Amino acid sequence: MAPDEPTELEICQNLLDSWIDSMEELSEIQEAFAVEGRIDLNGKTILDVGTDCVKPVYLALKFKPNRIVGIDESLPYIASDIMLQSRDFAETEIRFYKCSFLNESDLDRVLRKEKIDMFDYVLVSKTLHHLRTGECVAVERDKGHDCRRDRAEKNCIYGFDEKEVFKRLLELGQRIIVYEWFSPHEEDEDKVRGRGGYLTTDEWKRIFSHLCRNYRVEFVRPQRFTLDKDSMTKIDLMLRKSDLVCFYIEKTNQ
Repeated sequence: MAPDEPTELEICQNLLDSWIDSMEELSEIQEAFAVEGRIDLNGKTILDVGTDCVKPVYLALKFKPNRIVGIDESLPYIASDIMLQSRDFAETEIRFYKCSFLNESDLDRVLRKEKIDMFDYVLVSKTLHHLRTGECVAVERDKGHDCRRDRAEKNCIYGFDEKEVFKRLLELGQRIIVYEWFSPHEEDEDKVRGRGGYLTTDEWKRIFSHLCRNYRVEFVRPQRFTLDKDSMTKIDLMLRKSDLVCFYIEKTNQ
């Protein structure tokens, strides 16, 4: 075994930690699935963007939706086992695809295979900050950053296009549930080239300003409230006091 390779015990510990973390996170997310105060996912479909392959299992066992489709460009090694073995203990169809949300052709192939045009819910759990596609904005955090010297884009951070991201998400689902932890000064270990780097307070303010003007937004964490012109004044204080948000977005005509 190479010195840097994890031991079998460390692999098992990491796997256990991921299951525990996902269970704790789902306990904070689940209220966002409620309609008129009640969670009823019977017959519903869920697209899990950036899936950890664990939350779908918990959702299937607890709420029994009709189908959960998880996508990520780098699925964990347990994905195929979960998909296969879940048939023995869950009524829900669970399927995983190695597919990026940002790759429209691959995503369209998944949707055609699943024969679903619109999901009831789209879950974006700890993944929003990876949906960066714009020009590098790393210089806003590090004045010494120079993209020309960073050929591998290891320290680059792409810009976040809230208009395009949420437009695309709402083309895929009737309700978009976002669960996001953020700490702009900490390193994002899952960052891929410039797609990563936790959202900053300024980015969040811009995102919420856009959502407030165009969609219905309901906060679940850190406190429950409807985002509107008046409650926008809460955002700055909320972002300073909390490092976690959970909210959902729907089109205003729903």
